[in-house]
Amino acid sequence: MLNPLNNYTLKTNFQRFFVYLFLVVILVISIIPIWLLLVNATRSTPEIQQGLAFFPSTHLMDNYRILRSKGLNLWLGFGNSTFISLATTVLTVYFSMLTAYGIAVYDFPGKKPFYNFIVVLVLLPLQLSIIGFYHYMSKLGLTDNYASLILPAIASAAGVFFAKQYLDSMIIKDLIDAGRIDGASEIGIFHKIMLPIAAPGAFTLGIFSFVASWNNFFNAFILITSLDKYTLPMMVKTLRGDVYRTEYGAIYLGLAITIIPIVIFYALFSRYIISGIAMGSVKE
Repeated sequence: MLNPLNNYTLKTNFQRFFVYLFLVVILVISIIPIWLLLVNATRSTPEIQQGLAFFPSTHLMDNYRILRSKGLNLWLGFGNSTFISLATTVLTVYFSMLTAYGIAVYDFPGKKPFYNFIVVLVLLPLQLSIIGFYHYMSKLGLTDNYASLILPAIASAAGVFFAKQYLDSMIIKDLIDAGRIDGASEIGIFHKIMLPIAAPGAFTLGIFSFVASWNNFFNAFILITSLDKYTLPMMVKTLRGDVYRTEYGAIYLGLAITIIPIVIFYALFSRYIISGIAMGSVKE
């Protein structure tokens, strides 16, 4: 007769094996496209046209020289994208957390309709509002200006929605009351008590905001017209071949350069993602 404990352990290990196997398959599926992108960045156009390859080649510097010959300063685009993404991330995180804190802590008339309106904004696709947004920026004289890409981060509906879900799971009203008793101002309570506690959620929101801003091609393509103000994704988009030849190796290298900051940013702050999302998904 089998020991029930051993039977349970065997069943648990069996289930765990298939869970890990499934996760490994998902990991491989996710990594292969990125690996092929990096490999193709080192291959010449004839090699790429021959088919897939999983090992790097020796044409990396050749592809880089082709990129330079196109007359595009990719490092300028790199700097432009970095400035826009960092500024957008800071504004998104701070004002989203501040707005979500106000919604979660205070009771005011119209609170529920206001939050429902934010949820509706999250569901609306960007394409529905881009024409009106462009005319609005044009009236303000902010077209071909980084402000048109950075300032809207102050009113990020998706950021407020995420921050609200996170704060609902970790706000401790007794700490807020204790801060008031000690004479702290309401904004002081937010800065000195709530933000340090909500750091995992803030970092998680910051990662998502940075990646979204870095990859933001649609808005930038419509609002920015000066070549020296192009972001890196915009510059890579302009890498077209002439009538006779398209340099796929150079295009792949340009695409590879665009993912470097995302990988670095994620590597530095990835440990906050799991804790931030896990806490934000648990309600009392």
